[in-house]
Amino acid sequence: MTADEAIAQHRAFLAEIGEDILIRRVGVPDVTVRARVMGYQPKELIGTIAQGDVKIIAMAEALADRLPLTTNDAVVVRGKEISIKAVDDNTRRIGGTLIALEIQAGD
Repeated sequence: MTADEAIAQHRAFLAEIGEDILIRRVGVPDVTVRARVMGYQPKELIGTIAQGDVKIIAMAEALADRLPLTTNDAVVVRGKEISIKAVDDNTRRIGGTLIALEIQAGD
């Protein structure tokens, strides 16, 4: 699979089952992005992942002017602001091209 194919697949995936969320950074306007928001499975609740945390998959291209995201940023999901705890910018890379971010967020 090429990076272009992966980008196209992620776009289609998020268009079909994603939802709009806000990325919030102090001092700048919020950015609306399409993302997939999921809870963690009980077997994933290890390390810094706590019950109630969510995993968010968002296209890197939609966040280009906000990268890198940090733990000072927040997301608004279904009207509730939650803190970004971690950002994985490695898992969804193909050939060095960043396709999407996996964001861990929670209270």
